[in-house]
Amino acid sequence: MLLHTRRKLLVGALALAGLGAVSTTAMAAPATGSMVQIANAMHLHKGDTVLGSLTSAQPMHVVIALKLRNHAKLKSFIASVRHSQVPLETRYMSRAQFMAQHAPTQDQADAVASFLKQAGFSNVTIADNRMLVSGDASPDLVSAAFNTKFASVRTHKGRMAYANTSAIHIPGTLKNSVLSVIGLQNVHMAHTVAHAVQPQATTQAVTGHNPTDFSGIYGGTGVATGAGVTVGIITSGSLTQTITDLNTFTSNNGLATVTTQTVNTNGTSTDTSGVDEWNLDSQDLVGAAGGEIGKIIFYNIPSLSNANLTADINKVVSDNNAKIINVSLGECETTAQGDGSAAAQDQAFQQAVAQGQTFSVSTGDSGADECGNGGTTPSWPAASQYVVAVAGTTLDASGSSYNSETVWSKSGGSESTFEPKPSWQSGVYSGTYRGVADVAFDGDPNSGAQIIVNGSTTQVGGTSLSAPIFAGLWARVIAVKGTSVGFAAPLLYNLPASDFHDVTSGNNGGSTASTGYDLASGRGSLILSSAINDIGSSSGGGSGGSGGGTAAQLLSNTGFESGTASPWTMSSGTLCSSTSCSGQSAHAGTYFAWLDGYGSSHTDSMSQSVSIPSGDTSATLDFFMHIDTAETTSSTAYDTLKVQVYNTSGTLLGTVASFSNLDAASGYVEHTADLSAYIGQSVVVKFTGTEDSSNQTSFVLDDINLNAQ
Repeated sequence: MLLHTRRKLLVGALALAGLGAVSTTAMAAPATGSMVQIANAMHLHKGDTVLGSLTSAQPMHVVIALKLRNHAKLKSFIASVRHSQVPLETRYMSRAQFMAQHAPTQDQADAVASFLKQAGFSNVTIADNRMLVSGDASPDLVSAAFNTKFASVRTHKGRMAYANTSAIHIPGTLKNSVLSVIGLQNVHMAHTVAHAVQPQATTQAVTGHNPTDFSGIYGGTGVATGAGVTVGIITSGSLTQTITDLNTFTSNNGLATVTTQTVNTNGTSTDTSGVDEWNLDSQDLVGAAGGEIGKIIFYNIPSLSNANLTADINKVVSDNNAKIINVSLGECETTAQGDGSAAAQDQAFQQAVAQGQTFSVSTGDSGADECGNGGTTPSWPAASQYVVAVAGTTLDASGSSYNSETVWSKSGGSESTFEPKPSWQSGVYSGTYRGVADVAFDGDPNSGAQIIVNGSTTQVGGTSLSAPIFAGLWARVIAVKGTSVGFAAPLLYNLPASDFHDVTSGNNGGSTASTGYDLASGRGSLILSSAINDIGSSSGGGSGGSGGGTAAQLLSNTGFESGTASPWTMSSGTLCSSTSCSGQSAHAGTYFAWLDGYGSSHTDSMSQSVSIPSGDTSATLDFFMHIDTAETTSSTAYDTLKVQVYNTSGTLLGTVASFSNLDAASGYVEHTADLSAYIGQSVVVKFTGTEDSSNQTSFVLDDINLNAQ
């Protein structure tokens, strides 16, 4: 057996030499081979009419969504943020960590891009986070590429559109990489949910409000504003009038001018039909934020097609520049499921949650039946478990003084038909699938917002008002708690009932309000001045619970993808990357810990302090390790690695696992150790590798988690 030598490469020297990673498949087109079905023909709704074959002149923009890697591990990480004793700073991972551990690989993205180029697509583009690959082509080329057929359709609302009338196929060589193909229909697409007030009899205190009133109504008095916080808003069309009206609104109310930025995805358009919507979003977000916000980024698309919306959401997440994002849009969740956009957007929302971003999404203005088929089906993307779904109320308030709320009759809110129930709804909501909504705020146009539209005051409502109210309030949470506060939903479910106005009356035609959580209004409307003291606290005591059944991951920098050792304490030379150390590689991502491997007397160690909550019943250490050795014995343990637990004073409490050169094996092996004996204690988990005087043994560690529940 050849002697293994541990070599460390100089990254700087490589850079100076002009060397870099080269994809082995970037220029190689995948062999199409047999085709496999990935989706069915698009289902049309009552009133949608097929007019004939689609003209070859119709431009088509196609988006292919790729599957995440290590998906089960990502979902476990996301579920852990429900645990109220998880410190704020460990509720999220960096974009670099996500890319290294969970994003599709460059080779996967290159293979899909190569397929599109070979099929004749132009403008083939790989998204920055490698989750989407897109391109443009004629219907004839798209039909040939995906072995499908298209028809021209007049929708039940009179709009001209198109849809695939047969199943969608992809090359079998791509089936392990491709999640869905989006853009093969535009019959079903998202719509805005803003509504101008219609004259009708109302109670005296059910009246319109200046957006600045919502701060006081929902407990913002005395709480820091959103100053310095960047927020995002999903928009479509021309924003010239929206920005002009926003400046008029701030000027009229003596507020500071808001810095704005527009990020265009998939081009631009001159469509002004959404001005009411985008004005409602921006002005009410600023009002609820206490009159100040650091910056608004309008993430803008030329139309609300599912292909465009998916790309826009992905852009927000890939950029990771805003931690709170408003989405006052929606469509029937089963149509979004049918064309694959729901699956693709759900993955983007998972990256957002992992990065500590929160999307505030309207539940829609069609009551409990967004699909209009006589059932109770919610709106998408509000139905995603990885967003905060915001329902609408009829608000009774005098100026900025709160009186009461009831469910607005047209507010969306019902159980999802397919989206799993998130861990933070366990113990709160008894349904099988995701419960929509999470919270509720003013939405009834009769109690709506008096905003500036085209220079004049107009009263507008809808759950398009409810969502930006929450977004503005959450911007203030970020201002107080910092961007590391993380995804809002599990934090909201951990809050005590006293932090909410419980909406206990009213219904939306399928869901009825009641005491506590209900589908029509979620937990109710937030009282910011009360909630701000409990958000992130381990003693919130909310009905969402703080443990008892959901695993919490207690260690930090578990895959070392921060590029630094902290908060691990490591021996010199232990932290490695795929470029700085040769001879070993990471289990996932780029970084790993390499103990020993010198072939001489040597000891390496790494450790991290951790507190295991006293209320838990189990604690399990889980890690991946690769062991290789130059030892030739089959019976003697010359080189060893011990996994031990110490108290904070340095006293050894116990050895929970031991390994040696006799355990060498090809590739990484997953190991677990029971740490339940240390529940309720602050301890140090330590890995110590010891080599004798000859023949190296390498202990290579990655993805170390401590799951407690």
